[in-house]
Amino acid sequence: MSDPPDDLLWELDTISHDAGPHVIELGAIKPALVRAARLFAETALVPTGILYLVMHTAGLLPALAAVIGWSVLTVTIRWIKGRHLPGTLLVCTGAMVARASVALALSSALVYFVQPVIASVFMAALFLGSALLGRPITRRLARDFVALPLHLRHHAGLQKVFVQTAALWGLGRLVDAGMSIAFLRMGVDAAVLSRGVLSATLTVVMIAICAGWGIRAIRRMPDLSFRFGRPKVPAMTPALAAA
Repeated sequence: MSDPPDDLLWELDTISHDAGPHVIELGAIKPALVRAARLFAETALVPTGILYLVMHTAGLLPALAAVIGWSVLTVTIRWIKGRHLPGTLLVCTGAMVARASVALALSSALVYFVQPVIASVFMAALFLGSALLGRPITRRLARDFVALPLHLRHHAGLQKVFVQTAALWGLGRLVDAGMSIAFLRMGVDAAVLSRGVLSATLTVVMIAICAGWGIRAIRRMPDLSFRFGRPKVPAMTPALAAA
């Protein structure tokens, strides 16, 4: 079947832009929550438990080695079974292995817990700076999770939402850094709790806040709407079928 003529494509694109409110596909919620819960367990809960238990039974160096082993094992099992390797999993696992490797090389638990504090401050500066400059990084990140039509990427209302969520996320990273420093001053056990559980929980809470803020703002825009579930494929028109 030959490609439809350019004038037909232009007409269909014009109709899709003008016909009612534009729809933003948010995807299916339940599968996303299941993946997020599994990712949270693999990259936060289980490594924290391993670090705490092994550190108090065998010492710091075996604990750091066990964390590295768990991280490598998680990715390897997924790879052998042919399962999808989410980019978020690879980033989190890579960061964890890097932190543990540096701390293991220096034989210092302090190094292991200070590194994410520096990363949180850097991320706060990145997100807050992008919001202040009017070029929110959240606009680019949204493309990985939301089916955002090309012609809406510079929508004034959505631009405002992206700026606000970038600012919220930046503030959340500052809170995370402050919390980590405060718990680190209480000792290694408190730092393990803060880094492995409280920081991860804060991240989940901030994701929910940013998502809720964005959905609430979209609801108030008369020319936009959103839909959960799989994107609906529009029916082929007779003109397009005959082209």
